[in-house]
Amino acid sequence: MVDIDKYAGFCFGVTKAITSAENELSEFGSASCLGKIVHNQKEEIRLEKLGLRTIDKNEMFANPPSRMLIRAHGEPPSTYNEAKRLGIEIIDETCPVVLKLQGLIAKTYRENPDRTIVIFGKKGHAEVNGLVGQTDGKAIVVSSLEEAEKLNINGKIVLFSQTTADFQMYGQVAEILKNRHSDVEVHETVCGSVKNRVPRLKEFCANYDVVIFVSDEASSNGRMLYEVCRATNSRSYFVIDADDLQAEWFEGVSSVGISGATSTPSWLLEDVRSKCCKIMGDKI
Repeated sequence: MVDIDKYAGFCFGVTKAITSAENELSEFGSASCLGKIVHNQKEEIRLEKLGLRTIDKNEMFANPPSRMLIRAHGEPPSTYNEAKRLGIEIIDETCPVVLKLQGLIAKTYRENPDRTIVIFGKKGHAEVNGLVGQTDGKAIVVSSLEEAEKLNINGKIVLFSQTTADFQMYGQVAEILKNRHSDVEVHETVCGSVKNRVPRLKEFCANYDVVIFVSDEASSNGRMLYEVCRATNSRSYFVIDADDLQAEWFEGVSSVGISGATSTPSWLLEDVRSKCCKIMGDKI
């Protein structure tokens, strides 16, 4: 028995961005996206073959495209201003959840100049850069419990998180700041679909002899969810694609569960399932 987790695969925001890219490619034959559209190299290669071109800020300035896709992670306000100045038409596919968070941070920064905004997330991550940009670069990014412990701020703190952050660790960061500072306002900004995936993933992993988790190594969400798999089922294995599967993992195994990150395409999960079935001698 080889099953795919029904909650695995693209979240709404990524699905929306990919669909928009495919529509652009279908209509114009090519398209430009600022930054990698999804943290999965296999999906990037598929879209590149269809004509998607990934550009960075330097390329945007040196050779401005006529139209440019903004991916689900979002961008800081400066990107929109620069694109307007360069005459670039924006196809904005910022995830609605990220867009709402950007607006909340911008409003907090604008209306409360005396407060220090702290964002829990991965430094340098595209979404985090977009969030920090809502504060003219003044927000402080905390990426670990150790960094939270070392934070020394006078005055009121307003705490937000990257939408795909580990919500359990975010709770710990909030407690650390509350214990060290007298006035901390905490906003629950981890995406519901990410937060709900953890208990669902734990339940899924407990039902199988072996769990195969499919994700790109560059996906923060993937790494976090894989650790959930390992903590629940010690026979959990991280793979990028079907080529990473090893026959010895399946010795004496009667059930295999396959899951993946919010950046893992469904076709890749199906490829892994097919290879698992072949190794186990099951019918697909």
